[in-house]
Amino acid sequence: MDLGLKGLRAIVTGGTKGIGRAIAETLAAEGADVAICARSAGDIDPTVQALKAKGVRATGSAVDVSDGPALRDFVASVASELGGVDIVIANVSALSIGPDEESWRKSFETDMLGTVNLVDAAMPYLEQSGKASIITISSVSGREIDFAAGPYGTMKAAIIHYTQGLAYQLAGKMIRANSVSPGNTYFEGGIWQQIETGNPELFKTALGLNPTGRMATAQEIANGTAFLASPAASFITGTNLVIDGALTRGVQF
Repeated sequence: MDLGLKGLRAIVTGGTKGIGRAIAETLAAEGADVAICARSAGDIDPTVQALKAKGVRATGSAVDVSDGPALRDFVASVASELGGVDIVIANVSALSIGPDEESWRKSFETDMLGTVNLVDAAMPYLEQSGKASIITISSVSGREIDFAAGPYGTMKAAIIHYTQGLAYQLAGKMIRANSVSPGNTYFEGGIWQQIETGNPELFKTALGLNPTGRMATAQEIANGTAFLASPAASFITGTNLVIDGALTRGVQF
């Protein structure tokens, strides 16, 4: 299937590692021009070069998405360099699961406001696109109570609500908005690899909850995300795509 992504211009936050990196590479492989950002400046250039190697335009900057002005400047710079923005994918999370006030603050500023500020900054360009798509990366922790209940799960649930509200509000402007909720996803340097080493009992328990007997790969999450972001999904808006290998048991109507 041709996803129709060739020549479209996408922004992926947190695009140098894990799910974000897989999404950026998948979009580039489909012919989209891609801009990425991440907090670690040292990871930006190697990622941009890898994306350019796929024959597309690519750019990137070191940006902390909890810094609203910096994020807005990044989006404006990308739009100027690429000639517009068609797709935004809000992928960054503070991964804050502690009960303390600082964890709540970090989760709100990074997960929630980082998403809202990205969308707001990109909106003038999305309105001019004709093929505009907003994707927010949530989590299965946003739809059920698990070990990440607290700031992480709460903000992920709020992101789903926010995104479905966008879908309704923006439908008349032909701007689609969808969320993706990954289940436990294992990749090198990721949280589950860290848990496997640092808390093997939790890792064993989490692995045992999935009837497939394994966790998702970042590429499996990226495949679903790229489809939702693409013109091939032109009449899909306001959905929350759960990619979890039947991990969760709640019925999603």
